[in-house]
Amino acid sequence: MKVRIQQRSVYHKFAEVEIEIDKNDFQDYLRVNNAPKGATAEDYISDYLIDNEHLYTDSIDDKISKASYEFGFGTDYDANTHYNSHMIDSQSESEWRYECDELKIGGHL
Repeated sequence: MKVRIQQRSVYHKFAEVEIEIDKNDFQDYLRVNNAPKGATAEDYISDYLIDNEHLYTDSIDDKISKASYEFGFGTDYDANTHYNSHMIDSQSESEWRYECDELKIGGHL
């Protein structure tokens, strides 16, 4: 009698980079994109980051390529790297987020 034994194990990588958004550049972005008067970073920062992905994609690609594989989905809370705690989309193969401590905001990209 033949018996086939199978296992599925999930591993993930996590990388994080920090960028500085020039306030003047951000104000120009709001103006060019016809943001209403009084628009704030909270309203448009995710749009800005998506439209300006050149500011971080190369550096995060470099970091993720050097990161070690860790067992699990990568959606668990980790007290040492608290940013992991917001990775919650277990149905997706990849997840992108931003966090801004200064403005106390974050979200998915």
